[in-house]
Amino acid sequence: METEEVVEVLEEIAHLLEIQGANPFKVRAYTNGARALEQAEDSVETLVAEERLGELEGFGDALTEKVATLVRTGRLPYYDDLRAKTPDGLLGMLEVSGLGGKSIHKFYKELGIETLPELKAACQDGRVAGLSGFGRKSAAKILDGIENLERYAERHLLPDAEERAFPILEGLRALPGVERAAIAGSLRRRRETVGDLDFLAEAADPEPVMEWFVGREEVSEVLARGTTKSSVRFGNGLQADLRVVDKVTFPSALHHFTGSKQHNILLRQRALERGWSLSEWGLQAVDGENGERETVHEEEELFARLGLAWIPPELREGRDEIERAERGELPDLVQLSDLRGALHNHTTASDGHASLEEMARAAGDLGWDYLGIADHSPSSFQANGLSAERLLAQVGEIRRLNEGGELPVHLLAGTECDILKDGSLDFADEVLAELDYVVVSIHQGGFGQDRDTVTRRIVRALEHPAVTLLAHPTGRLLLQREPYPVDMTKVVDAAAANGKWIEINANPHRLDMDWREWARAREKGVLAIINPDAHRPEHLAYVRYGIDVARKGGLSAEDLVNSRTLAEVRKLLGR
Repeated sequence: METEEVVEVLEEIAHLLEIQGANPFKVRAYTNGARALEQAEDSVETLVAEERLGELEGFGDALTEKVATLVRTGRLPYYDDLRAKTPDGLLGMLEVSGLGGKSIHKFYKELGIETLPELKAACQDGRVAGLSGFGRKSAAKILDGIENLERYAERHLLPDAEERAFPILEGLRALPGVERAAIAGSLRRRRETVGDLDFLAEAADPEPVMEWFVGREEVSEVLARGTTKSSVRFGNGLQADLRVVDKVTFPSALHHFTGSKQHNILLRQRALERGWSLSEWGLQAVDGENGERETVHEEEELFARLGLAWIPPELREGRDEIERAERGELPDLVQLSDLRGALHNHTTASDGHASLEEMARAAGDLGWDYLGIADHSPSSFQANGLSAERLLAQVGEIRRLNEGGELPVHLLAGTECDILKDGSLDFADEVLAELDYVVVSIHQGGFGQDRDTVTRRIVRALEHPAVTLLAHPTGRLLLQREPYPVDMTKVVDAAAANGKWIEINANPHRLDMDWREWARAREKGVLAIINPDAHRPEHLAYVRYGIDVARKGGLSAEDLVNSRTLAEVRKLLGR
């Protein structure tokens, strides 16, 4: 078994024990064991094979035996027994933002609640508010979390949507008789979350294409089966639609089903002003049923017939893209190949899972020139934040590695420094002065403060002369929790006034700052920096999702810090 799989089992055991009301020390033993495995230099398989599990902090005989059993057999009877004794609905309650095992145990034991609908009803009828330790505010907060979870269930993160979509697209393109196939909808527009999947195929005979689509193994339900359109649902709830069209229709259908709705409305209006009717079937002269149909072979031609430059799918959101396309002012959007490095990344020194050298080699594999290390600061105790002494020791190690010349990239020494509740920073100025750059972010208390307080807190941090950039400025976790209350207009203004950069956090759970904020930030002269917030070497590849955000925000390579060379970045940093 992989280390990550074992860690997940240990974490779930801790949750199950807490839900069942077990001794907190017992719960903590499994949580600490998971953390120790995450930070171990060797894989769990190596540790078991060499009988070195007991050397890890917190691994007594009982935990060592259980992990060894799990690794050697792929099963753990203790875990299976805990699962069997715990109603499935209780574990699902952990997905509600802010709800922990202790509260779930109380709901179960005192109110007999086993499912989310039952918990929702108890929040609404006052039973939760009547429990000791709770109240109306607590019940309302839990209810908000449940309603958010219900709403989120209709959406899917980009990686989850891609995992389903890309094999289907590949399969469609390989089918005999399919001339062209494409993904449309919100996935093609690279929205931060996806509601359903839209596929388009060009084929003279739709029947075998439809048969292949509805007969796929991962399809759990066929919602509709037609001659030219079929709809299916997968086991994870994601719905997919396939339309098969002819050669003449394909370009206009691809445009139409890419959307967005508002973009399509605006383009149809433009077509009508020029005497054309625009639909999924194409351009047709507005002179009755016998109107002449324009033949176009590619989307580019469709836009050209309407006097427009081709509009990249990411920009088709019904904002100002049509006016800009008419004026020839669409930006030359940034591409993944433009990136030369990133500055917000973690190592085993805090809550990462790889060493400095391993992260550097992974960055080199991507063809990057530099990699910044920004491990957590002391207040992020849950992430094993570094003390000043540990941080300075890491800086020294980074300098030695660079001088040795053995790494494929140049390492830059930074920190992800917590913005404390009053807006001050988690490290003293003399410590920050030793670094190449300083990332600041909120990890504690952002959701317990009002909008003005959070905004003042961030603005004060941005006014600090040692600060370089603001990370994940709203703290949102897509499909998990809403942003904390913050006035992003004032934050952007503060960044502009103080020459600070704002991050596009490319972790697909964050994608923060949101693409809708970047047009104004760009106008104010704020530079963006795409960071993967990588905790593992493979996380560095998250930057491609950051590219999606940047493109949707209308950013070019020159709007990004990390499209620049190492020399240019060092100059920006004043180094």
